[in-house]
Amino acid sequence: MPIAAHNPSASPLDRARSKAYLRLLPILFACYVIAYVDRNNVGLAKLKMIDDIPGFTATSFGFGAGTCFFVGYLLLEIPGTLLVEKWSARKWICRIMLTWGVIASLTAMVQAPWHFYVIRFLLGLAEAGFFPGIIVYLTHWFPSRDRARALSWFLIATPIAQFISPRLSYYMLRIGSDETVQSLVDGKMVETIVHHPMLLGLKGWQWMYIGWGLPAVILGVIVYLFMTDRPRNANWLTQDERDALENELANEKAHRKAAGGHMTLKQALGHPKVLLLTAAYFFIVTGNYGVEMFLPSILKDWYKDTLTDSMLAWVLMIPPIGSLVGQLFVGWSSDRTKERRFHAAIPIYIGAAALALTMIRGQSLTAMILLFTAAALGTKAYLPAFWTLPSLFLTEAAAAGSIGLINSFGNLGGAVGPNLLGFLKDKTGSYLPGILYLCISMAVSATIIIALGLGRHDGKPAAEKNALADAEIA
Repeated sequence: MPIAAHNPSASPLDRARSKAYLRLLPILFACYVIAYVDRNNVGLAKLKMIDDIPGFTATSFGFGAGTCFFVGYLLLEIPGTLLVEKWSARKWICRIMLTWGVIASLTAMVQAPWHFYVIRFLLGLAEAGFFPGIIVYLTHWFPSRDRARALSWFLIATPIAQFISPRLSYYMLRIGSDETVQSLVDGKMVETIVHHPMLLGLKGWQWMYIGWGLPAVILGVIVYLFMTDRPRNANWLTQDERDALENELANEKAHRKAAGGHMTLKQALGHPKVLLLTAAYFFIVTGNYGVEMFLPSILKDWYKDTLTDSMLAWVLMIPPIGSLVGQLFVGWSSDRTKERRFHAAIPIYIGAAALALTMIRGQSLTAMILLFTAAALGTKAYLPAFWTLPSLFLTEAAAAGSIGLINSFGNLGGAVGPNLLGFLKDKTGSYLPGILYLCISMAVSATIIIALGLGRHDGKPAAEKNALADAEIA
């Protein structure tokens, strides 16, 4: 796609599509990498915070990292998404990155569980509208034939963040702590305790929050300077390119309206398909965040005799590879075949099955990491296909509000997963009951997507397919 950007023989539409890829997706990708590092790092930071903060337990971590964050997230999610549609994506995303970076850095000042709860709640408020706002923003720039691939290039920021952050965060995390280092002396493996001094009176987990919060502030400025709200505002497109892309997007919108896609915001928020998509997203997000936030703790608990902090930082880089490959493949294949439903559901089933197999104890660390890699594929690869589904039958404010609803209430699963996993671990002393619940939740999500019937490729014209799908559920 990008090769058409400066090809004079390419059509104005193809040049505009290519330039949009090259201009916008790197900025959005970088923002999501930094944004997602927070969700990844909080699980690593918990390993040290639980020793340094009085009364900080697995339950309090799950409550703060999950419930408090996503309650704040819920409150501003729909209004934030509507602002992207009606006002300015550039200004709203800039605001999010600036406040997000400052509040994430302030997590370094937490000294008690309730401090953690307040900071996570405020962080949820700061982030609200980012993810669904980007989903809506992409509909302002990318026709439906490009949307899943554009989404996949944006969404692979999550596995990239999960890949790069553990090792970088490990070096920050060991500041102010004692580390067991293994070395070979006279043919024997010897363990040595190495003390890493504090830096400016702060420990490693505190520097980790500061070190990853500041780049968000810098990106907020970049967003304001270089993002463009809509094609008609883009001075980096020629006039014929702007007109061609605007016309393509306007024609698609007209087709959706002709197929029954023109609803008021109130009608859309109560539509059965929107509510079912919200439920499906809730159940998969429950599985996703339950695994992500507790994976460092699960591995340390199951392999405490062999897994050092340094080794943990390395092995945590492996599962995101499954997410990365899965998202790129689903984005490419879904756009190529124009099929969305099975591209969303099948990866989730695969992830649920792999997660269930992790409950078989006595497996080697290698086998366990491979299973968690397959589970990570299931909790991420579905996303490019899933987020094309609302725009199949909704437009404008109805689409924006519905995407905000799906993401905000669906993301409450991000409160349920970690909270339940932490609670069951404290009550039973085992992660297995919580993992079983996550498996069931993921399977329910995939089943809802299959039953919903949206996104099937049956060869009919787009408007006719959308109308038929709407009639099946309405």
